[in-house]
Amino acid sequence: MTREFNDTFLKACRGEQGDHVPVWFMRQAGRSQPEYRKIKEKYSLFEITHQPELCAYVTKLPVDQYNVDAAILYKDIMSPLPAIGVDVEIQSGVGPVIHNPIRSLQDVEKLGEITPEEDVPYVLDTIKLLTKEMLNVPLIGFAGAPFTVASYMIEGRPSKSYNKTKAFMYAEPKAWFALMDKLADTTITYIKAQVDAGAKAIQIFDSWVGALNVADYRYYIKPTMDRIFSELRTCNVPLIMFGIGASHLAKEWHDLPLDVVGLDWRLPISQAREIGITKTVQGNLDPALLLAPWDVIEKHAKAILDQGMMSPGYIFNLGHGVFPEVNPETLKRLTAFIHEYSATKLMK
Repeated sequence: MTREFNDTFLKACRGEQGDHVPVWFMRQAGRSQPEYRKIKEKYSLFEITHQPELCAYVTKLPVDQYNVDAAILYKDIMSPLPAIGVDVEIQSGVGPVIHNPIRSLQDVEKLGEITPEEDVPYVLDTIKLLTKEMLNVPLIGFAGAPFTVASYMIEGRPSKSYNKTKAFMYAEPKAWFALMDKLADTTITYIKAQVDAGAKAIQIFDSWVGALNVADYRYYIKPTMDRIFSELRTCNVPLIMFGIGASHLAKEWHDLPLDVVGLDWRLPISQAREIGITKTVQGNLDPALLLAPWDVIEKHAKAILDQGMMSPGYIFNLGHGVFPEVNPETLKRLTAFIHEYSATKLMK
């Protein structure tokens, strides 16, 4: 590496103050980038993630373009599922489609185990390539949380209501907890392999868990998440939690043995602090604002930064992912603004 390693993101994860607020954007690599769209004309997501050199290029592209303080591995939360016996297909315009959905305890018992070195070597090779040769910022590895992954496995495809998932959870508790245990085992093994390959931090995406109320989360989900994060603590890397529409669960996440609570745009950082979240927080500009005029973006980013910088542990991000219509130049300008504004404020 020719440039000095930038550990600002890792410091913030640990609650330490750097010389500026670190920033990265969920879905920073992908659909909004013309270089990526050109690659997609030739290769599918599946084909990109199975070619380490190409996948590493896509992962690194936003670091070079935007000067963000962390990279996140380009892949899909479905990546480990074929290894345990899930017949999943990523359909264009639909998302993950499961051809053998879970309907019973017997279906859960048929699921196997993942051996990352044999089942997903391309993921590990991509990480090794990035961390040993290409990046001067930390690489974030990730996995989907059991509830979110289970929702695809039970519904058979993306859902807006998760009625089948919740009905299965309520009506088949033995099968539900068996599925949670299986997916927890898969997540732990998969994440540990990512860290061993060189990932410097981990984010767990429980994108759809906001569909549950607090009481159900505590009973049906939290013990599983506690086990996952407890076992991942031995990896000695920062652990981040994030979900959509789950502000009512933020305090529940804070109680887990993790380092960073990710917030979507619905819960202001100041309110998160008021309800007792003392750990590092990450977030939370509404991605829709990226289509607004620059003065509007700057105004909202400044307000979020002012709230975030009230405590040392703060990472700027969006409240969800970058979407295709966003101009890459906007993300570049926003990154520069975050760095410059926060550096000036922190010097005072």
